[in-house]
Amino acid sequence: MKNGLLLLLSLSIILMVLPWGQKSTAVQQYQVIPDEAIRLRILADSNAAEDQSVKRNVRDDVNAEITKWVEELTSVEAARELIQSRLPELEAIVEDSLKDQGLTYSYSVEYGTNVQFPTKLYGSYIYPAGEYEAILITLGEGEGDNWWCVLFPPLCFLDFSNGTSVAEAEEVSTEDEDIKDEGKEEKEVKFFVVQLWESLFS
Repeated sequence: MKNGLLLLLSLSIILMVLPWGQKSTAVQQYQVIPDEAIRLRILADSNAAEDQSVKRNVRDDVNAEITKWVEELTSVEAARELIQSRLPELEAIVEDSLKDQGLTYSYSVEYGTNVQFPTKLYGSYIYPAGEYEAILITLGEGEGDNWWCVLFPPLCFLDFSNGTSVAEAEEVSTEDEDIKDEGKEEKEVKFFVVQLWESLFS
């Protein structure tokens, strides 16, 4: 009888301590992005500090102009038409941004419905990998970490982790550290449960 009570108590502790319910909550919260949305994704040439800085500068120059284009639009159809008609202007902005930085990077600006995005975790929000409608700006080889936002509806002024402005947003390296920290905490919790289990039945 005593062993049965100890087993029941241990199972109750495990169910309370392990964060099994957190993933389902996070998965539901990614729906902050509407189904009909147009994203903006910028790929850096590499993960070198200089190339990541170039990416951020291009991001700021592009956002300063492109967010003005869509701020008054009320339908995704109108946003698509406007973006397609002004892609040459967007290419010129990227070119000027690179020239201002004294660079001769190659670059491309594309718009389509099948732009590939990796899974990303921002704070409590998770955004699944998949193909999405987006403007894709590729700088150089495009092998560095990317930055992205939702262009329409206009959410490019937001960092999805905490709602701060893009200028204050942390880069991907910091996000990766957050994910590592979460994994470390989960391992520590599981280790604690194992220790508790062994002490109860030793």
